[in-house]
Amino acid sequence: MIKILANDGIDHNAKLELESLGYVVDTTHYDGAELHEQLQQVDCIIVRSATKIRTVDIDQALLTKKLRLIIRAGVGIDNIDHEYAENHGILVRNTPNSSSDAVAELAIGHMFAIARHIYHANVTMRQGQWHKKQYKGIELSGKTLGLVGFGRIAQKVAEKAMALGMKVIYNDIRGQQEVLPQCKEVCKDDLLQQSDFISLHIPFKPEMGPYLGEEEFSKMKPGMYIVHTARGGVVDETALLNALDNHTVAFAALDVYEEEPTKNERIYTHERISLTPHIGASTIEAQARIGLETIAVIQEILS
Repeated sequence: MIKILANDGIDHNAKLELESLGYVVDTTHYDGAELHEQLQQVDCIIVRSATKIRTVDIDQALLTKKLRLIIRAGVGIDNIDHEYAENHGILVRNTPNSSSDAVAELAIGHMFAIARHIYHANVTMRQGQWHKKQYKGIELSGKTLGLVGFGRIAQKVAEKAMALGMKVIYNDIRGQQEVLPQCKEVCKDDLLQQSDFISLHIPFKPEMGPYLGEEEFSKMKPGMYIVHTARGGVVDETALLNALDNHTVAFAALDVYEEEPTKNERIYTHERISLTPHIGASTIEAQARIGLETIAVIQEILS
């Protein structure tokens, strides 16, 4: 009987469907030695962003060679040492088509939150304060949005932003894309200099370092806005804080952090940062789609 460990949970209906197909599904969360023990006993492990599958974990699975498949229930696979796994006969798959709209909507939501002081006013109003004059915001219509990366999620953001009247430019290592030809691919410096808002949608590659650091912030127009729903490390948090303090960046919105949960007090107490706890894909609809896509992968590879 094929055993599946959904270490970071799975949509309830997807779990029921897998069980109806004859799979044994464990949704308990394991860490450390307990996780290593489980990796020696399961055929497949499903993870989200909380669980990291590194070389040391894969080595434990290889002791029994039972583990055949690692699924990242989401887009990015940077929390899995996927090349090492693949080189040792363990397949690694993700669910790239399921959460694009959810993440894109969160990015747009954060733009509204920082453009109109929604996140801040919600707090001060609950404290009995009435800061009507202080909360004069800006409109998204007519502003230039610079997208870092132009994959599935960024394209969804572009569609929604253009519907709001924004001009969209982007920087992508693949150059100009055929999709959404009304969006122009520009070099990194032009994106930094022209954008009123920058939204990031690329994986973090430690060998490359942050996409936005001190040098990049120094090239931006004063009073611009940052929205970060990609991966921790893509933005240098110290450089971002400095840019906020010198007002190069007017406001920032973060869903991902260099360390999660973040322990950076300057980040989570800064009055000009809107915060969410890595919830980009956390919608009922996205989790249902991820569940269905996960089932399809399991059926294709393990049945």
